[in-house]
Order: sequence, then structure tokens, then C-alpha cells
Amino acid sequence: METAANLNDSGIALTEANRPHEAILLFRKALVMESGNPLLWLNLGIAQQKTGQYEEALECFQQAIRIDDYLAEAWGSMGLIYYEIELFDCAEECYHRALELDSNAPKVWNNLGVLYFFEGDYEEARRCFEEALTRLPMFYDALFNLRDTCRELEDYRAAAEFERVLRAF
Repeated sequence: METAANLNDSGIALTEANRPHEAILLFRKALVMESGNPLLWLNLGIAQQKTGQYEEALECFQQAIRIDDYLAEAWGSMGLIYYEIELFDCAEECYHRALELDSNAPKVWNNLGVLYFFEGDYEEARRCFEEALTRLPMFYDALFNLRDTCRELEDYRAAAEFERVLRAF
């Protein structure tokens, strides 16, 4: 028997296998069964984001948040889209809301750091990348970004140490 949960699981697997177009069909089918399930809306939005359907993905994340305002992953995903479409203030607001709800989200800390780095606020970027690494010590993206940030801050000793760690990957 096909259930929303089974469709969701299959959709997640397809999204992770870089087959988001197929996943979108499954998430939509599951939403017919459970339109009030915020995780289905979130997962549909993630699949749409992977296909570049940013407006549709934002609508899905907003629907997920309307159902469950405490869904930190939806806030973080929305922030990433806003960053990608260069609405940086909106991105920052979403990242901060995601971190209010789940301060242990290394990807959100890293993404917020990337935003600050882009804006030239290297001290704040460094703080965010370090926060990401306290939660996930071998997070490659955060290590890479922290190395580059240390270079911008002319902390070459720290940058060299992060470079050494990155080479070990």
C-alpha cells in the first residue's frame, strides 16, 4: 500500500541520488494524501531548489513554516535560496531564525559565515565558521571557508593550519 511516508522516503532517496524531478512527483503525490505535513513541503522545496525552481521552493518552505514555524531546516533552506538570488538581508534573517530554533546546525552556521564573508565582514564570518566546526569538527566546507577567512584577516598561521587539515581529507 502506498503511503505518504513511503512516498516521502522514496522522494528523499531520489533527491539524494540527484534525481529531483522524479522526487518532486512523489512529494506532490504524498501531499495529496497529507497536505498538512510540513516535512513533505520541506522535502518538495528541497527537490525544487535542486532543479533551480527557486520561487516554487520558497513557496514550499513558506508553507512548511506556516504549518510548523519551528521547522529550522525550512528557515535555513529559505535563507540559502535568498542568498542565491542575492536577497542578502532576507537570507540573514532566515539564517538567524534557523539558528534561534536550532543553534546546533553546522550548515546554517557555515552559510551565515559565507554571507558575512561575501559582505566583507571577515571577523563575523570567522566566528560563524568556528561555530560550525564546534558542532561538526571535520566539516570540510567550514574548514575551507575558515582557511580563506583567516587569509583575508592576515592570520596566516591559522590559515596554514587549516590548509594542513584540509590536505588530510
